[in-house]
Amino acid sequence: MPRRLIAAVAVLLLAAMAGGCGGEDAGDRNAITVWTLESLPDRMGVQERLAADFARRTGIKVHLVGIAEDQFSQVVRSAAAAGRLPDVIGALPLTSVRELEANELLDTETPGKVADALGRGTFSRRALELGSEGGRLLAVPSDAWAQILLYRKDLFGKAGLGPPDTYERLRAAARRLNGGGVAGIALAVAPRDAFTAQSFEYVALANGCELVGRGGALTIDSPECERAFAFYADLANKYSVPGKQDIDSVRATYFSGRAAMAIWSSFILDELAGLRTDALPSCPECRANPEWLARHTGVVTALRGPDAIRPARYGEIVSWAITREANRDAARRFVTYMMDTGYERWLGLAPEGKIPVRTGTVRQPRKFVRAWYRLPAGVDRKKPLVDVYPRSLLEGLRASTDAFDRWGIPQGQGRLVGAAAGELPIPKALSGMVEGSLTARQAADQAKRDMAAIKRGLRE
Repeated sequence: MPRRLIAAVAVLLLAAMAGGCGGEDAGDRNAITVWTLESLPDRMGVQERLAADFARRTGIKVHLVGIAEDQFSQVVRSAAAAGRLPDVIGALPLTSVRELEANELLDTETPGKVADALGRGTFSRRALELGSEGGRLLAVPSDAWAQILLYRKDLFGKAGLGPPDTYERLRAAARRLNGGGVAGIALAVAPRDAFTAQSFEYVALANGCELVGRGGALTIDSPECERAFAFYADLANKYSVPGKQDIDSVRATYFSGRAAMAIWSSFILDELAGLRTDALPSCPECRANPEWLARHTGVVTALRGPDAIRPARYGEIVSWAITREANRDAARRFVTYMMDTGYERWLGLAPEGKIPVRTGTVRQPRKFVRAWYRLPAGVDRKKPLVDVYPRSLLEGLRASTDAFDRWGIPQGQGRLVGAAAGELPIPKALSGMVEGSLTARQAADQAKRDMAAIKRGLRE
C-alpha cells in the first residue's frame, strides 16, 4: 500500500478510535470524551487518576484519549468530518486553539464562564489575552513553558561578564568564551526542526521583529528581522558547534560542558538537575555531582536587541478547549475541576514545563504558585525545583508568563503560524545563511516568499 494511503488510513483509524471512545456511553449526558496532548504513559496514568476522582465527585464518566501533538491537526479534521469530536481537548498550544477557531470547531461561550466562575483575576492577564479573540475567551489557559537562555555562571564570573540579556552582551560573551574546547553558544540551526523555529523566534522578537503587522501584512523582511537573521547566523557560524545542531544536540553539547550558553525551553530544568536517567549532564564535574551543572547555570528569560523598545519573552501557553459538539455542562465541570481541585496534580505532571498561569484562588491568591515551587520534578528521580535552583530563578520563570511575546497570535494570525509550524520556512532560510548560500537580506526575502505561499494556501 502506498505510504500516503497508509498514513491516511492510520489517521482515520485513530480519529475513529479517539472520537468513538464513548462506546455504549455515546450520547450519555453523564459521560464525556477528553483528548489530551499530554500523551506520555506516565502522564496518562496521572490523568486517568484525575478523571477517576472527577467521576467519583460528579458521577460523570471520562473517556481519556492520548493524542500525539504532531498528529493532532489530521486527527481533529477527520473527527470533525465524521461528527466525532471529543467534548474537551487538553494541553492545546495556542496555534492549535486558533486552528480550531478558524474551522469553527470551538465552543467560545463556556471557557469565559469557567474563567469568570474561578475568577479572572486569578489568571495571568497575558494568558487570557493570548487566548482571546474579539473579547471572547477561546479556551481556558492552563499552564506554560518558557524559552530560556542558559549560561554558565562560573565561566561568566571568571571572565567578569554579566548576564547575556542583550544582543551586545550575548555576542560579547560568545566571542570571549569561545575556545579551549568550549563553544560560545550551542544554537539550533537544523532546517527541519521546529526547535530551530522556536529558538529563532525568541531571538527575533527580542529585536522587535514581527512575522506580521496589525493588518496581517507579512513583515518578516523588515530591517529588524533582517538584523535578527544576521545576528543569529553570525552566532551560529562563529561561536556555535559545527553541523546542523538540533534540539537533542544542543542539549547534549551544553550538558557535556562544551558550551558556555544554550537556548532551550524550561523543560530542560529537571534533566539539567540530573533527574532523568536518559538525559543526564555529562560534564567532568557532573560525574561526582549530577547537580553541579544546574547549580552553575544562570537563566535569562528576557532578551533585548538594538532595535527593540523593550526586552522580549517567548514561550507557549497551553489550554483546555471545549468543542462545539460538547456536552457543555459536563465539559464545563470537568475543566473547572482540572483548573481548581485537580490543578496541582496537573502541574505536577512536569513542573519545569508546566508553569502555572492560574496563580491561586480568590481567597488564596498565591496558592498554586506556592505549591508549584514544591512540586517534585523529574522522571527517574524526583526533587522539587526549588531544592536545586534559586527561588529568584523560578519566580522569574513564573513572572515571564505575564509578558510572553508571540508571532502572529496577537495580530489574529494564529492559523498562519500553525500552518508555518508544519512547513518551517524560517529554519530553511536560517540554514541557507549558515551554509553561506544566502545573505541576511536574501534569507528574509525567502522567508517572506515562503510565508506568502503558505498564506495563499490557507485561502484556497
